[in-house]
Amino acid sequence: MTALSSLLAGWLERGDGAVLLTVAEARGSTPREAGARMLVGPQATAGTVGGGRLEWIAVDAARRMLAGGERETTLDLPLGPATGQCCGGHVVLRLERANAGTVATLAEEERREAEARPPLLLFGAGHVGRAMAAAFAPLPLRLLWIDGRVHEFPEVIPPGVERIVSDRPLDHVAEAPAGFGCLVLTHSHALDFDITEAALRRGDAAYVGLIGSATKRARFERWFRARGRGTDALSRLTCPIGAALAGSSPPGDKRPEVIAALAAAELLLAFGAFGERAALPLA
Repeated sequence: MTALSSLLAGWLERGDGAVLLTVAEARGSTPREAGARMLVGPQATAGTVGGGRLEWIAVDAARRMLAGGERETTLDLPLGPATGQCCGGHVVLRLERANAGTVATLAEEERREAEARPPLLLFGAGHVGRAMAAAFAPLPLRLLWIDGRVHEFPEVIPPGVERIVSDRPLDHVAEAPAGFGCLVLTHSHALDFDITEAALRRGDAAYVGLIGSATKRARFERWFRARGRGTDALSRLTCPIGAALAGSSPPGDKRPEVIAALAAAELLLAFGAFGERAALPLA
């Protein structure tokens, strides 16, 4: 997903005017949270402040600003009968005509938000890894895609994904901050087991997922116990991936894209739960 700052810079370079919409306040039940942003140009838009009638009003006001030369305004919108939305909350939107300074401010805010995102270590650049990288790229995560085989990565890496060519995966597990996520789907079962063991032994991961079947999980659990590891850690392992949402067994559809979608939902739930326990931002 292209950052709004980059899109805005391109619009301004072409000579297009733009307005930055920001949710300044969100009270009660609202479609977006405070801080959500959107760009509005004469013809195009990017991002969203909630959709529906709320966004229609905001986009119309922004385009009237562009036509009339107004620099800044606010919209105070109760989400009820007046806007035709049933959320029942209250939103205050700030509208600012964008310029080069807006690009710099927006880029800095995006940088800080990216640094606060929980890291996800994705081990393996095979067909499932590629599907997961594509599915996770737009999500509020810092995705580190790790494999020692440079030729396995696609020519085009999804925006926002950090490609790491490394044959020392355990170092990356050891260096990850508390609250990290770990998805293990390498070309080697032995390597899978080593990485998964390292993540579980830390005890502070928000999510540890291992690709494979119930049979692979049983084999890993035997291997893990044989190495003298405590069995409590096994309760923090997700294997098969997707089973937590699909039920006690993985879905019948094993296409990489389906597995990636289920894993994405599992991860967001896990990171959110960990964030509540550890005050870790998921922005």
